[in-house]
Amino acid sequence: MKKLVLFLLKPGFYDKNDGPFFCPDCATVEGFLHYVPDVGKKLDIRRVDFKKPRNEIIQLLGESHQGCPVLILDDVQDPIGATKSTETGKAYLTGGVQICDFLGRTFGVMRPHP
Repeated sequence: MKKLVLFLLKPGFYDKNDGPFFCPDCATVEGFLHYVPDVGKKLDIRRVDFKKPRNEIIQLLGESHQGCPVLILDDVQDPIGATKSTETGKAYLTGGVQICDFLGRTFGVMRPHP
């Protein structure tokens, strides 16, 4: 399996003239990676700025799919709960809990409690 690509927002960003902020869903994934650091070593983790356009994500999913967190599932066969980019055809997952659940199942480690 190719490395899965995970995009997270860098914390401490400003939205207009307000902040600093962090993304709650990205913080959930960061917490998961802190609990199970070996999983992070198997991912291509890219932390991006809040400001759009987020060109690295656009290259993989297209301009209409720039949200974070997002896990790109390049060669995963029929991933449960995944969405396919209408622009590139790549499958991806969004949402902190969904991403953590997928990673927990994929790597046989702990998962979020239902």
